[in-house]
Amino acid sequence: MTRLRRTATAAAALAFTAATAVLGFAGPASAHVTVNPKEATQGGYARVAFRVPNESDTASTTKLEVVLPENAPVGSVSTMPVPGWTVTTEKRKVDPPIEVHGSQLTEAVSKITWTASGDAGVKPGQFQEFPVSMGPLPQVDSMVFKTLQTYSDGNISRWIDDPAPGAEEPEHPAPVLTLAAAAAPSGSATPTAAVASPDDDDDDDGNGLAVGLGVAGLVAGLAGLVLGGLAFARTRREPVAKA
Repeated sequence: MTRLRRTATAAAALAFTAATAVLGFAGPASAHVTVNPKEATQGGYARVAFRVPNESDTASTTKLEVVLPENAPVGSVSTMPVPGWTVTTEKRKVDPPIEVHGSQLTEAVSKITWTASGDAGVKPGQFQEFPVSMGPLPQVDSMVFKTLQTYSDGNISRWIDDPAPGAEEPEHPAPVLTLAAAAAPSGSATPTAAVASPDDDDDDDGNGLAVGLGVAGLVAGLAGLVLGGLAFARTRREPVAKA
């Protein structure tokens, strides 16, 4: 009985170790800061939200800093109020200027910072979204937002690693917004002239032949009626021969 109990205990410990290994690698990968939705269209406007989960068991997230990419400046950036949080923006010079609704802008937002007031921080086991409207979106394949997440105990999670195409996700990936090319406007394609097919010509020839045969038949019928009438009239005028 003792040996059986030891065997069961060892099996349970092995299963727990395996589960911990699997879940341990899967957990952190799903807890980093992300941007949602993950896709938008070049040249358009988008409402995105930076989703911030709390990874700490004891501290709250009290500050979020999002840096906009230097190689993809955006002319218009506005934030939505988040209860209990204050927001500030920093700007930088851009050259060449950005055109927005016919105006040339020489400055663009370079950084957005949200700071919790009082007890409004993101507590353990919770997450918070920070909405932003931006546009016109640049003509690039993606925008990478390097992000710093500060906790109430002073620890900082640095989500700043650039993604590598075809490689595994880095340990601290930065939020990425993928930008798709705008679709071509409808009706832009050049219309092509219709070309008659050989089958259409054959159908026309067949229809013409049928019409010709019908007319010929009608003329022949009328001619027969005329000849028959003449023969009948001639028969009535001739005297009947005496026996």
